[in-house]
Amino acid sequence: MTITYWLDLTLLQMGFWLTWVLIPLVVEIIPAIISSFRVLYRFHHRSKHKVPAKLPLITVIVPVYNSAKTLFACIASIANSTYPTHLIQVILADNQSTDDSFSVFSHAQSVFNRLNMQMIHTQKGKAQALNSAIYQAIGKYVINIDSDGTLRPEALMNMVLQFENEPDVAALTGAILSNKKVIRELPKNSHRILAQNEYFEYVQAFLSGRAIESEHNHLFTMSGAFSAFRREVLLQTFMYNTMTVGEDTDMTFQIRQNLKQKVVLCPNAIFYISPISGLGELYTQRQRWFRGELETSKDFSKSKKVGILSLFDNFVTRRLIIDHTFLFPRMIWFFASFVLLFFHYSIWVLIDSYLLIYLLYVFASFINYFCVRILLQEFPSEKHYFGHLWWVAWTFPIYNFICAWIRMIGAINTITRPTQWNSE
Repeated sequence: MTITYWLDLTLLQMGFWLTWVLIPLVVEIIPAIISSFRVLYRFHHRSKHKVPAKLPLITVIVPVYNSAKTLFACIASIANSTYPTHLIQVILADNQSTDDSFSVFSHAQSVFNRLNMQMIHTQKGKAQALNSAIYQAIGKYVINIDSDGTLRPEALMNMVLQFENEPDVAALTGAILSNKKVIRELPKNSHRILAQNEYFEYVQAFLSGRAIESEHNHLFTMSGAFSAFRREVLLQTFMYNTMTVGEDTDMTFQIRQNLKQKVVLCPNAIFYISPISGLGELYTQRQRWFRGELETSKDFSKSKKVGILSLFDNFVTRRLIIDHTFLFPRMIWFFASFVLLFFHYSIWVLIDSYLLIYLLYVFASFINYFCVRILLQEFPSEKHYFGHLWWVAWTFPIYNFICAWIRMIGAINTITRPTQWNSE
């Protein structure tokens, strides 16, 4: 009787705990902790970029669609950049706006009259706008920014310096952060908490996550809100893909997979965007991102088979398994936990399991929090604001869990609505 009891306890109860904990522990928590220490090591051994004797001409492209409310601030951030104004060509690519965007452009022209700026009219769609502007770009480097965000003053200079000091780099993505001033002014507590979790996510994703991806040229996607290219490399691509919502991911793969060039992060080039407007936008945004990830992975996997056997030699396989495949067992376990009550599992075992997983995620969040605070030394105002968000480490696992559900719904929609979603 005693042996049977202990076997039952070990194989069923402990086996349940180990299985429950295994996937998040091995796939997410342990890698996150290791990555944090790797990023810190790299940060303390980084080399300082030298300013060249002669700075090059650059082109800044701003796709515009009904951007009257935000366009002036965007242009002002370019004009107020530390990069010499006479070395910046600005192309506003208006893709059929129906508001007063042109009036804002005209006003900005008179205010920032030293800025070499023009507006062109293109077909509707961000990819079409970017493609049309690229052919009119004359700068050595082409930098794309969204019209609803603003640059930190030193962002353009830091991007150019990285290009000039690292000749093997073909493209860069900047660091995207939510605008902390706007977050502070949000009237509703619930909205502010959501925006603070998003800020926490972006800081960790760009300064930690994408920094690790950059080490081995495994950056999965450049940010569509702020990215930069060597013009000669950009003209060797098929331009932005107009048949996918993941045109930024597609461009990343074109440069890395097709042209065998290097795509990395520029961590000290920051671009501020408006915080998320609510759960509705989060739902739409994350499904669109996930759909673009799946579409691009499929298109660029034709030449190199993506399967479980390529787990260790193909980072795309690893990304898909973590972001896609592991979503389903996670959700199955979530529902199965309630079913297990009918198989005489103790409700306290389930509660303890949920609590253990949650605390492990909180622990990983705090490790990343302390890591990112060190990485923000160059930006005191960001470090100060981020320092007050320590408590978000407790809510961040819940935020990520919500995002995981949204990604799973996006995967199901991609499968069930291929015609509507332009997916196969």
